[in-house]
Amino acid sequence: MKETLTSDNMNMAYHALAAVMMPFIAFAVNFFLKRGSKVSGWISTIAIAISAVISIIIFNHTFNTGTIHFSRTWFTIGATNVPVGILLNNLSVLMLVLVNLIALPVHIYSMAYMSHDKNYSRYFTYLSFFCFSMLGLVVVDNLALVYAFWELVGFASYLLIGFWYKKQSAVQANKKAFIMNRIGDVGLLIAILILFVQYHTFDIGTLFGKDGLVFHSVINAGSWIGPVTQLPQVWQYVACGGIMLAVAAKSAQFPLHTWLPDAMEGPTSVSALIHAATMVAAGIFLLGRVYPLFNVHELDALAVMGCFTAFMAASIALTQNDLKRVLAFSTISQLGFMVMAMGVGAYASSLFHLVTHAFFKCLLFLVAGVVIHEMQHIKDENGLDIDPQNMLYMGGLRKKLPLTFIAAVIGGLALIGLPLTSGYLSKDGILIQAFEWSDSKAGIFKIVPILTLITSWMTAFYVARLIFKVFFGKFRLLDVHPNIKFHVSDGGWNYKLPLVFLSICCLFPVFSLNPVLYEHAWVYKAFLPSNFLERQNIYHTIIPAGLNILSLVVIYWAYAVYIQERKLPIRQNNWLFDLSYNQWYFNNLYNAIFVKPVLALSNGLFVFDRKGIDGFIHALQNIVIWLGKLAANIDRYIIDGLLHLLAAIVKYIGNLVRSFQTGRVQYYLISMLAVIVAWFIFKTLI
Repeated sequence: MKETLTSDNMNMAYHALAAVMMPFIAFAVNFFLKRGSKVSGWISTIAIAISAVISIIIFNHTFNTGTIHFSRTWFTIGATNVPVGILLNNLSVLMLVLVNLIALPVHIYSMAYMSHDKNYSRYFTYLSFFCFSMLGLVVVDNLALVYAFWELVGFASYLLIGFWYKKQSAVQANKKAFIMNRIGDVGLLIAILILFVQYHTFDIGTLFGKDGLVFHSVINAGSWIGPVTQLPQVWQYVACGGIMLAVAAKSAQFPLHTWLPDAMEGPTSVSALIHAATMVAAGIFLLGRVYPLFNVHELDALAVMGCFTAFMAASIALTQNDLKRVLAFSTISQLGFMVMAMGVGAYASSLFHLVTHAFFKCLLFLVAGVVIHEMQHIKDENGLDIDPQNMLYMGGLRKKLPLTFIAAVIGGLALIGLPLTSGYLSKDGILIQAFEWSDSKAGIFKIVPILTLITSWMTAFYVARLIFKVFFGKFRLLDVHPNIKFHVSDGGWNYKLPLVFLSICCLFPVFSLNPVLYEHAWVYKAFLPSNFLERQNIYHTIIPAGLNILSLVVIYWAYAVYIQERKLPIRQNNWLFDLSYNQWYFNNLYNAIFVKPVLALSNGLFVFDRKGIDGFIHALQNIVIWLGKLAANIDRYIIDGLLHLLAAIVKYIGNLVRSFQTGRVQYYLISMLAVIVAWFIFKTLI
């Protein structure tokens, strides 16, 4: 369908195309460079910088000004036209600029972080391909292309997670991520096909835009009635279930969350990108795209799923000693907040938290990268056999890494959601609206906001624990190896510049001049839901106050335990600790229910194939060979033997007859006489 666009809007559409294609060009160029070429880092970084500048231009032109939709026919099957185009609205341009603003410092940081890796060029090739896939996902205008870029994002993350493919743990991690995401992809594909059958279009604007087809659909008398056709009601549930499955896989929600902590096997800079604005954010972005499809009951299910995921992941983060795994479970928990927010109708708060979380989680991962990088140096210089990511070896690094420490504190405070940070604004909105939502609910739904509040306090504890263990107290590695020498620092400008930029983005002025009212944030205003509530109840006062006062108490508690080394009022080694430390035993459970039976079935099929199918084939082969030999022997000794015998007889007779042809007349007369005598005797006797 051709649409009339102004020249400015056409330019913005082309600008968006250029922003998407810049990383792809960098990918294509890097693909042909030598493996360790340092040029590749500059090519990818310059490309993403240009893309970031273009996306800011698009953002300034488009945000809060309407929708730009540029579409052309891609291909036709029968009477169905499948379009290809670009859709620029508040959601897509916000994600476009967010992905670029997160990817740019990650690229700059990576140029130093990966400088000693012999596969330097391959890293940036993958990174550019990953950015291209994510940027394509956020601007395309139809579900068919969404699915295509959704798959590309998953494939690119598979490559990056398994970047160090000679490590068995990295190989296992990327296979796990790949398989779990394929489960979600099946759900998304089913949902897209159902929507096409129901509405006869893939176009996102036509489906979910204002006054779109989905808004005119109703469920009545067991039927899902749309403007074009109708289906049994169950297909609406299946479509929403497919979307939820896709979100659960991509955004690591229960029960498909276990791949994300294992994905820490990739480079830390990759973790920063995946956990901030790309891979895991794609699920929340998808929810934002198709949000009108969900009815009240399905939104309630989303709220419960997100709430449980947030609580479970935060409880696991409390006891982990791997620095990156703590942050990984924190990401799962915060994504749970966003999914729950969508479920309770806090659409704007969910997307607001997606944006703020991208900055402070990227910052915390880059901080972790600096710490791990320095610990790796200590390990290499002293020939130690330690895990550089284990917080039990760290401590007292705030004086050695002052800038990294300040960045960690800012990012940590934003993650906890304390005042003056961006996290305070976005998290408060979710919590307040969760309580407002629960007022109209009964039963188990009343627990959702309470559990979310408890999760926030657990967040304060595990963040404080991480900072205290890494940056305060004594350097615990000296307890194990007292004679080691080490020289650590914040690193060069490639490390410092991204940390400073992201730290600034974690503070409240970037989003609102009012540090305490989330409703004043420009991101929140851009996605105001139709059921927007003014400040009409006490939740707007008691929730922020109670949350932050108790968060400070929890932080002090962590300080008392990990710095002052006071004993916990409860015994540490109890079943709750074991449950948390072993990640609620989900990996064990999945191994027992799925992995081991599948492996057993595979081994059984392998044995059946080797012994049964191959055995039968081999037996059949032997029979055929034996029959062949038999036929050859029959041919050689019987058929050929008979022929040879006949030939010998004929030859003998010929020789015999020839022996009569001597040329002597006497011999012929004697022969004739002998024949006559023989004939005479024969006739006489007969």
